[in-house]
Amino acid sequence: MKKERYLRSIRLLAECFHAFQHISDTHVRTLGLTSPQFDILATLGNTEGMSFKELGQKTLITKGTLTGIVDRLEEKGLVIRTCCLEDRRSMIVRLTEQGQAEFERLFGPHIQFCKQAFLGYSDEDFAALDRELAKLKSHLDATMPKPG
Repeated sequence: MKKERYLRSIRLLAECFHAFQHISDTHVRTLGLTSPQFDILATLGNTEGMSFKELGQKTLITKGTLTGIVDRLEEKGLVIRTCCLEDRRSMIVRLTEQGQAEFERLFGPHIQFCKQAFLGYSDEDFAALDRELAKLKSHLDATMPKPG
């Protein structure tokens, strides 16, 4: 049976994602955080904070896992939970002053480190990659089952 053409591309896309994730995760560990902890700090950096729901959507971390990660960041003094004024049932997660300082200390150097993998890319290469990934995302979004 002949292998479907798209499977080769999907595998290559997955391999690229995993390779980049390995590069990023390895560097984040040298900074003293786990990748999900870094993801939360990076997402909350320079914001007024956000609800668990919004944080989960932006980081793609499931709610059950997110709670434990926020617990550990809270123990480190990097985040704080406060009640949402508009909806007292909802909690807002914010960086503390120490958390914002950690974000400022770690985010830029991490971006520079990860950028090394793309040093051979020109503006045209990035534009072509963006076009193809946007096209793929559009097709995937269009075929995604609608909730409800």
